[in-house]
Amino acid sequence: MIGDALVFDGVAHPFNFEPDNAYGPAGQMFSNHLYAFHTVLTPEGEPLMSAEEFLRKWSVEDIREMVYEKSQTDMLVAMPLPLTDLYRDGLSPWQECARLAQLDPDRTVLWGTVNPLEGKRALDDVTRQVEEYGARAFKFYNVRYEDGGQVPWRMDDPKVAFPVFERMQELGVNLVGVHKGVPLGPQMIEHTQTWDMDGAAGNFPDINFVIYHVGLPFIDETCWQLIRYPNLHASLAASINFVVRAPRLFAELLGKLLFWCGEDKIVYGSEAPIWQPQWALEAFWNFELPQDLCDGYGYPQLTEQAKRKILGENLLRLHGMDVAETRARLTGS
Repeated sequence: MIGDALVFDGVAHPFNFEPDNAYGPAGQMFSNHLYAFHTVLTPEGEPLMSAEEFLRKWSVEDIREMVYEKSQTDMLVAMPLPLTDLYRDGLSPWQECARLAQLDPDRTVLWGTVNPLEGKRALDDVTRQVEEYGARAFKFYNVRYEDGGQVPWRMDDPKVAFPVFERMQELGVNLVGVHKGVPLGPQMIEHTQTWDMDGAAGNFPDINFVIYHVGLPFIDETCWQLIRYPNLHASLAASINFVVRAPRLFAELLGKLLFWCGEDKIVYGSEAPIWQPQWALEAFWNFELPQDLCDGYGYPQLTEQAKRKILGENLLRLHGMDVAETRARLTGS
């Protein structure tokens, strides 16, 4: 916990950046962009890794140590990536995420991942990951690379996406995350836009969808969607890391989210190991919106109640977990 807030980290990846894991320049570019994020947003005085230290195969023990032993984190989502077009194992393979979850089954939650463009294979993989490994939710990317080109798909596609959502619901899963904004590697920015979330949320009102990275740079569009659909939510993963290096930018992003969708629809994610979680947690817990933004734009102030919800309580609720029971189980109080 930090302060009196239970911390539920919504995303960490056991990355495999080994050179022979990447498929050519596209995969290498993706890796280099993630390392650039690490170097640009890590604050002065915090551990800054060299490319050699960062671009390696991270073990599940490495991630566990960074999140649980070196930060005030109580729970974690082990988050895989389906980038099997860029990396032989998808970069953050779901099998490794399952191992990470098994290290602390009372604290770490497994999310699954598939590529809906794979049709029946994707449906079978959803079933396997839920029934055999206990996946509680799924994370998606909306573009695939084939023969040097991009093959995008949309969250509102009734032929590609909807069968996967339907299979999830049949298995009792009603939580979906999707990478939006933050184009990485050769990914075209148009394929990261959030336009398809209306159709997904509207057609599947019983599924909660989490827009990762708050759709940056499409923050205004994301806010207009969040306010209209009760089952749309936003993850601060990657965007919370502006809190130290660009606090004014972070205040503007967070202020817009608080104004449009409120404190109940925002969740935290560290993106470990891109960044050490502790410095962002401390900075966020001590953060306040500049008063001129509140006065000039009507943004609500970031209260301790809002911080508690964002850092853990909202994500617990999305997983169907009781906040009081979880707090008692983890803290004994």
